[in-house]
Amino acid sequence: MHKRIKYIFLLPFCLSASIAFAQSPTNPNYPNRQQPANFNRDTSTNKTGKSLTDDQEIDEERKKEEKRRDSVIFTSKFIKVTNERLLTDSTQVFPLDTGLTNFENYSPLNQPRDPKISLGNTGLPERDLLFEPNKTIGFDVGQHFLDAYLFLPQDVQYYKARVPYTNLTLFSRGPKEQIFKATHSQNINPQFNVGFNLNFIGSQGFYPRQDVGDFSGAVFSWYESKNKRYNLLANYTWNNLKTPENGSVVDDAIFTTPAASSYTTAANQPVRLQNSSDNIHNNGIYIKQFYYIGKVDSSKGANVLPTQRVAYTLYYNTSKYMFLQNEPDVYNVFPDYYYSSTYSHDSLTVQHIQNAFSYSFYLRPKSGGVIKNELKLDLGLVQDYYHYQQFVTDTGITNLYQRSIIQDRKQDQSFQDITLKGRAGYRFSDKIFLDVDLQQIAEGRDFGNFLYDAKLTLSGGQKAGRIIFEGYSQNSSPPLVYTDWVSNHFIFHNSFDNQKTNSVSFTYINDALQLDLKAEYFLISDYLYFTAQPNGIDATPAQLHDPINLLKISLGKNLAFGHWHFDNFVVYQKSDYQNTLRTPSVYTYSNLYYSKLLFEVLHSTFGVNVRYNTPYVAPSYAVGLGQFYNSSPNLTFSSYPIASVYIKATLIHTNLFVQYDYANQGLFSNGYYMVDRYPGPNRLLKLGVSWTFYN
Repeated sequence: MHKRIKYIFLLPFCLSASIAFAQSPTNPNYPNRQQPANFNRDTSTNKTGKSLTDDQEIDEERKKEEKRRDSVIFTSKFIKVTNERLLTDSTQVFPLDTGLTNFENYSPLNQPRDPKISLGNTGLPERDLLFEPNKTIGFDVGQHFLDAYLFLPQDVQYYKARVPYTNLTLFSRGPKEQIFKATHSQNINPQFNVGFNLNFIGSQGFYPRQDVGDFSGAVFSWYESKNKRYNLLANYTWNNLKTPENGSVVDDAIFTTPAASSYTTAANQPVRLQNSSDNIHNNGIYIKQFYYIGKVDSSKGANVLPTQRVAYTLYYNTSKYMFLQNEPDVYNVFPDYYYSSTYSHDSLTVQHIQNAFSYSFYLRPKSGGVIKNELKLDLGLVQDYYHYQQFVTDTGITNLYQRSIIQDRKQDQSFQDITLKGRAGYRFSDKIFLDVDLQQIAEGRDFGNFLYDAKLTLSGGQKAGRIIFEGYSQNSSPPLVYTDWVSNHFIFHNSFDNQKTNSVSFTYINDALQLDLKAEYFLISDYLYFTAQPNGIDATPAQLHDPINLLKISLGKNLAFGHWHFDNFVVYQKSDYQNTLRTPSVYTYSNLYYSKLLFEVLHSTFGVNVRYNTPYVAPSYAVGLGQFYNSSPNLTFSSYPIASVYIKATLIHTNLFVQYDYANQGLFSNGYYMVDRYPGPNRLLKLGVSWTFYN
């Protein structure tokens, strides 16, 4: 019965996938092209068998029974997973998560607790909707408009797989949006694991010139010696993000004025640019080795607790940012030009080599029972070497006195930073833990940058919950795009002060009540942002020397009534410079759903989720610069809830969902804006399926 149900539910996804990949219907690697093995067919029934004696029949039955007893059904219990952060203090592995939680919210733009604004569909430029501080120091290019789609070394997961593990995931809105992910991992031997990740984003979008093509991934390995003293993490990551720039739609009132013709749709709306695009390449090799010295306590089962550890990390990364324009600027999208009015080929290439050394020392009582009076001390030295070059396209004269287009190098710089790191942690008991983390750039271009962070955790048990007090102070250099930038449409040479951020926060988490509360206060000095002159589009960097006070309160609470569940998350934030930060005061996400086991095999959920944020002064977007900026005059769009209804289910090793996104379009409004002149996506049916194999 359950096999029939599985194929019934998979049928619409197979049909959707065949449409999505119609341009290559004979692709042998596509999982739906593989024919399932017929395990129910007995190929020996047509053969004439020999008659058996009674003893031989008993032997045959005994063999069949022994074969049934020896058979193993592989599940996620045979796969353990970890990441580099979880290996910082000890070797920790955890069971593989194959649940349905948040499965329908697959897009990095629509994470319930990390919402973003964008120019439209997945793959287009984006930024955070809420205020999210960047807790990094040192050199920063400042080009983060496609960060949500990058796959970096810290995103790689490592596995201990007793059987080969493969996961194939497809999310589809038809040609409007397609996301495909593949993960495979297997152990060559008990100590050595290898695997790969593949991520594709291919979308046509709703409006012209939104056809995204992203390809990213990684190959990775994890080796742990038999005595559990030596570990090696290695990965190679790549990213090739191709994003068109349409300059926004020409009609600024598409949701409030009637269409000029009954044939006018989102797909044939005129846009301001026809042949301009961004392209980001980001490739890196990451190798980390660590060795445990002294006693290795593995009495905790899968977790290994060291007494001393030395580590070395080598990271080599190359990043290239390109903007291409091959058309006249008919609609004045760009503020000006310095080299050509019709052609741009701006590029910035950054090479980064990092060497990191660390020594860790642990003092803890003998194993057994709860760990008390544990002291941890980490000391580290990090060397970062950078070399960047910036080019623009210009015209030159050849030896034959003919004009030609050449790549003109405008910047060529090399430098290094030396960072000292120290971390101390003391566990008074299983209920009190203090952690202090210090980072200071002691030499180099960004000398004086620092990040000092302290955290105190108080745990009162499962029913009482835990409280976390945290505070940090940060001093960081201005990104390169603010101080030294040369391109066809934007040239900046500025001297800004370092941005300073001080923050304190209080967090209360109660897992038994499914409740979490966090209150944060930020004091930001010399805040850096992009703005424009009144009635202008000339986005330029600026610095506010007056201190900004910002309060941010986040509350999450999940309710359950039998099979009914009601998950809620709300954020309130208030600043004394709301027109500068430009974020909504209130953001909410609610998810009401009903979960039940159907037919004794189908774990099903039926629900509706609603997102809402209060109106705020919308930012504009600078094409060719990749920056969201504060335009003038201020423009505030009306804001209405966005609701989606969905069904999701798990059948054996398959997760699937069907969702009607923005189901209430036309109820309160015909559409919405997140960025000035860039309309958001329309309502659409979405399908998703995730297959997991353990063989």
